[in-house]
Amino acid sequence: MEIGQIQPPLSPNGNGKHPQYAPPMVYRTPPPEPEPDEWTLRQLVNVIRRRALVIAGVAIAVTSGISFWTLNQTPKYESKFQLLVEPVTEEGDLDKLTEAVGGGDGRNSTLDYDTQIQVLRSPQLMEAIVQEIHKHYPEVSYESLMTQLIVSRLGDTKILEGRYRDTEPERVRRVLHEVARGYLRYSLQERQLNLKQGIQFVDDQLPVLRDRVNKLQGQLQAFRQQHNLLDPEIQAQELSQRVSAIEQQQLQTQVQYQETRSLYNTLLQQLGLSPQQAVATVTLSEAPRYQQLLNQLAELESQIALESARFTPQSPTMQALRQKRDNLLPLLNQESQNVLGASLTEAGVSSASPNSIRTNLTQQLVQATNQLQVLQVKQSAIARSAQMLNLQVKQIPVIARRYTDLQRELQVATDSLNRFLAVRENLEIEAAQKALPWQIILKPEVPQVPVWPNTQRNITLGAIAGLLLGMGVALLIERLDNVFHSPDELKDLTKLPLLGIIPYQKQLKQQMMSTANLTQMTSSSPSTNGRKSRHSSRSYNASPFLESFRSLQTNIRFLGSDTPVHSIIISSATPSEGKSTVSVHLAQAAAAMGQRVLLVDADLRRPQVHHYLNLDNQVGLSNVIATGLTAKQAIQRLPMWDRLYVLTAGQVPPDPSRLLCSKKMQHLMEQFHAVFDLVIYDTPPVLGLADGRLLAAHADGVMMVVGLGKSDRSALMQALDSMRISNATVLGVVANGVKGYTTRSYYYYHNHYATGTESDILKAKQLLMKRMEENIQPDDEQKNHE
Repeated sequence: MEIGQIQPPLSPNGNGKHPQYAPPMVYRTPPPEPEPDEWTLRQLVNVIRRRALVIAGVAIAVTSGISFWTLNQTPKYESKFQLLVEPVTEEGDLDKLTEAVGGGDGRNSTLDYDTQIQVLRSPQLMEAIVQEIHKHYPEVSYESLMTQLIVSRLGDTKILEGRYRDTEPERVRRVLHEVARGYLRYSLQERQLNLKQGIQFVDDQLPVLRDRVNKLQGQLQAFRQQHNLLDPEIQAQELSQRVSAIEQQQLQTQVQYQETRSLYNTLLQQLGLSPQQAVATVTLSEAPRYQQLLNQLAELESQIALESARFTPQSPTMQALRQKRDNLLPLLNQESQNVLGASLTEAGVSSASPNSIRTNLTQQLVQATNQLQVLQVKQSAIARSAQMLNLQVKQIPVIARRYTDLQRELQVATDSLNRFLAVRENLEIEAAQKALPWQIILKPEVPQVPVWPNTQRNITLGAIAGLLLGMGVALLIERLDNVFHSPDELKDLTKLPLLGIIPYQKQLKQQMMSTANLTQMTSSSPSTNGRKSRHSSRSYNASPFLESFRSLQTNIRFLGSDTPVHSIIISSATPSEGKSTVSVHLAQAAAAMGQRVLLVDADLRRPQVHHYLNLDNQVGLSNVIATGLTAKQAIQRLPMWDRLYVLTAGQVPPDPSRLLCSKKMQHLMEQFHAVFDLVIYDTPPVLGLADGRLLAAHADGVMMVVGLGKSDRSALMQALDSMRISNATVLGVVANGVKGYTTRSYYYYHNHYATGTESDILKAKQLLMKRMEENIQPDDEQKNHE
């Protein structure tokens, strides 16, 4: 489709997008995050690589200074001696005094080494030693000796080590020899004094210990007599057995009482008598005369019953029988009075003659009554016994504890007394011995090699310190440096896709001027048969710089794999970061890869595209927007690029932002998107200017160009933040000016084809002129485009 035939696309929602187009996958600018304080290994390696000169300079300076200082020092020599101050096979005798407390551990030492060392360094002890040293070296004083003499304990051993340092080897040996001799003399005197003091101490403590043992023995004897105590444990066992027996008796008595009580209640119900009546009945049944009278009364009652059938009540016989009966009743009452002390009526006893069964039951009732009384008394006695035993059981723990305390105190006192007696004997034996308590196990020798300064160690430590200091200075410089140095830093901070890495090109301006001159020469050369010469994508130069733009174009295409990216806003945070360079080369790479590309210089304030491509900028984007000029009249086509079209910025307007936000600009963007495969807008920097954000709302996305070593981190984050506020779609970032960037693919390409130098540009120019002279016909695709 020709440019003059561009029609506004149908857009029902009025957003200016192509009808067949859906927005690609986008990345919104994340909010700025604070820079981490911790350094990763990769960041540290990058810092060391960038600041290698600083680190090396500081390391060399520090190492040189320490080396110069070391080599100018006076050498000093050192020797040592070692003293064994305690026996190895057995403990000292005074240790036995604390053997019970320390558990008898042979490893425990009674010597306070810190205090002993201070005593050995004291002026009073060193005075005699200094006098001996003065015989050989009068210049040695106590103060000078103490500054160079070191006495210390060798680890956790029983060895004291003495070290002395001086500039003369022989003086070192002589001084240590006199010091060791003085310490041995001190040890002998101290040993004798220590033994005498030990014996005196034991003699002072023995009377006190004897008195304490005697006192405790008397207390234990009185305590046992007071409580009639042989052994608290045996007595406790006996009390326990007695308590168990009492409890068993109490249980048996309770069972018997319940059984007797049950029998008693049963007899009361059967006889209907009270216990007193039952006793009276049983007593009368055992009285012979009462029983005779009772039998006579029973016979008279029988006769009266028989005669009543024969005679009338008024007959003399019946009256005689009743008279006899009435005479017997007073006799029964009289006999009851004699036996019971009360009449039958008072005792509640019937005058009838009881049968044998009732009499037996009555006797059982009397026996049950008596047994109940006996069991009650027995229960009371058992309860009193149990109470007394319980009191004794409660007192047993107190008695046992006091008895145990007295025994323990007596045992401790006895052991102490025996131990002091044994130690006194040992001390008296040792006091008679004359062996030295301390022994020299390492004699001082004349040192041969100086110990200070240690040249090798000092230089090594100086080199290490220099490296550490250099790294510290490098890290400090890195902290103060607020620019990006590597693509990894850019990616980590922005959290955006790194779409491309553009290597640093030394002769970039000369190369672009050569390309522009080649374009101008090609456009001014006559063409055969009136057709324009062309520069196909097959003549695209290969170098790390140019291949990086092909990779960038590929990444952009992969970014919108489902829905291709048709329009891109290329901008930067600040000026001079290479956005125009990236725009031009990206457009060339896209055209070389078969896309119809329109490069629009939307930087109406400081346009650069026409300089890079050496195009005429009299008519451009500003003229199309402000005047009635059509896009076809303003768009320029590069003869050496079949698919690349350029719309320069045109005349610089007084108010660029007003033109870019106009409806006509939106209409032009819609036309560009409908005709070309890819539209690239080169816009001004984001900070301080709204031009790029105005166009970003009508494009598929924004690509931020960051110049490594130039772009300020805070400026970039501020620019991304402004993009986020304007709701713009940020596709990713491009790292521009990466130094030392190479790829394996480029090396292969360089070895077999060509390089991106000026000679290759001249070769391409010669090839293009030759093809123009041979009148090479354009292909069918080119015909359709034209």
